[in-house]
Amino acid sequence: MTTEPPFSVERIDHLVFRVRDLDVSVAFYEAVLGCQVARRRPDLGLVHIRAGASMVDLVAIDGTLGRAGGAGPAAEGRNVDHLCLRVEPFDEEAIVRHLATHGVVPRGAASTNFGAEGDGLSLYFTDPDGNVIELKGPASLSG
Repeated sequence: MTTEPPFSVERIDHLVFRVRDLDVSVAFYEAVLGCQVARRRPDLGLVHIRAGASMVDLVAIDGTLGRAGGAGPAAEGRNVDHLCLRVEPFDEEAIVRHLATHGVVPRGAASTNFGAEGDGLSLYFTDPDGNVIELKGPASLSG
């Protein structure tokens, strides 16, 4: 018997990344993505970062919460495949220039990918811990 859940999913509320250096990661999300710290929980080794209507929580791997997760992120394994942030406007040239000012190099040229709004351009890069970030523009009108 299949039953419908008593709720509907509306959007991503938050995503949690375990990170090696909390200060470096906070600086990256602020400077590169324009996110802002919403709350700090030093007792837990946790910083809540506002990312539009959603949150990205950064947890220090040597903090109270982070230690519970075992080994930290590394080239051999990640905690999450990637975080996709919907951005507006999507100007590939301007985004690449901005990333370059922070020493960040995209993994390749923008490509069309499917997301919540349909097919649209997106660009991928990594944060200081190797977590993959996708910046996704609006859905294409022709697709």
